[in-house]
Amino acid sequence: MAGVLADLETSQLSEPEKALFRFVRKVNGESVSIQPADIETLHRAGFSDEAIYYAITVCALFNFYNRWIDASGVRPMSDEAHRNGAKRSALHGYSRSSQPPPQMPADK
Repeated sequence: MAGVLADLETSQLSEPEKALFRFVRKVNGESVSIQPADIETLHRAGFSDEAIYYAITVCALFNFYNRWIDASGVRPMSDEAHRNGAKRSALHGYSRSSQPPPQMPADK
């Protein structure tokens, strides 16, 4: 991880992973300049439209969350709280409880 943060290009990530990180960097800072060629680069690297959609969505959501947290004054969590959250996510995904979500009634 530290290698990726220090220098993506010399990191041990695969070339497809590097292509995805380059794209996410562009989504994060230069989204108005994204062109069809950027998407084609990811297709050639083996990423589906669905995978690209999720990469864009995750990047956009974290941008939203960070700006909301900064503007609303929410205090950062402690390292211990992050560790506990990571353990919970590893066991249950992003659900806040161990219970499955309620089922929606079927249309009649």
